[in-house]
Order: sequence, then C-alpha cells, then structure tokens
Amino acid sequence: MEHTAEVLETQGDYSLIRWSGRKFPGLLMQGDTLSILVSDARELEELIDAGDLEEARAAAHELLRSLSVMQRSYEEMMKLAGVKLPYAPHS
Repeated sequence: MEHTAEVLETQGDYSLIRWSGRKFPGLLMQGDTLSILVSDARELEELIDAGDLEEARAAAHELLRSLSVMQRSYEEMMKLAGVKLPYAPHS
C-alpha cells in the first residue's frame, strides 16, 4: 500500500502533514523534540516515585507547557490551512 503526504503548513519546528487515507492532518515533530518529551515524562515519573511532589509538580507544569505549545502550533496551522479541528478547542 502506497502512502503520500502533503505538507500543509510549517511553523517553527513543527509541520502540518496530510496523509493519504486519513481524515485529519497530523503534526510532524523532529525526533529530538520527541526525545525531550519522553525524557521529561520519565523525569516526572521518577520524581513521583521518589515522593518529591514539589519537583514533580514543576516537571508536570513544564511538560504541559511543552505540549500546549505544540497544540497551539497545530491549531494555528489548521486554521491557516482552512481545516477544522478534530476536537473542540481548549480555552
């Protein structure tokens, strides 16, 4: 099965990609960005396991901030591309 991809928009380190056979575009990120997110989640888990809730809260806040930046980029690129979001936007 052959798949094709179309770059709809690019913003910073992220691109909005439409894959053949998919209803909604996806967000493409660099591998190093993914690695950082996994590392941040792993750190959060370790802090929780250690019972360091104050540091865990700070790590969770940082992880949420990173994911929120990605989501905002996705939403802005979807708007620029004239594509409806596959979910209700969060305020």
